Amino acid sequence: MMIEQHGELFLRRVYTDREIRYCQARKHAMEHFAGRWAAKEAILKAIGTGWTRGIAWTDVEVRNQPGGAPKVYVCGGAKEAAVEKGIVDIMISISHCRTYATAYALAIGKDGAVGRVESEFGEGQESVEE
Repeated sequence: MMIEQHGELFLRRVYTDREIRYCQARKHAMEHFAGRWAAKEAILKAIGTGWTRGIAWTDVEVRNQPGGAPKVYVCGGAKEAAVEKGIVDIMISISHCRTYATAYALAIGKDGAVGRVESEFGEGQESVEE
């Protein structure tokens, strides 16, 4: 996995401090990091940009609400793209096990329009791009 190969540099480039603390506090930290990676890919695809110039991985953050449900927060270039496209909320579902992580993002527009994207991250894969 990228974390094992590139360590702290990779973590700081892709995850926010809050995400790093959250994942490292979990028993199976790597599974949680992989889940967050899949979530970020699905979120950026749902926004309609994918990972592109002007958007940093840390512009997208997944936090857990008190009940455990994941909540999406965007800033910087990701927020600009979402606002430009009329997206007012992004819902996310994340699942992971020892070898795979998957995430499903749903972007919700002001008019109720939605964009859906699923991203999967599996053993031996670094990224899933269409």
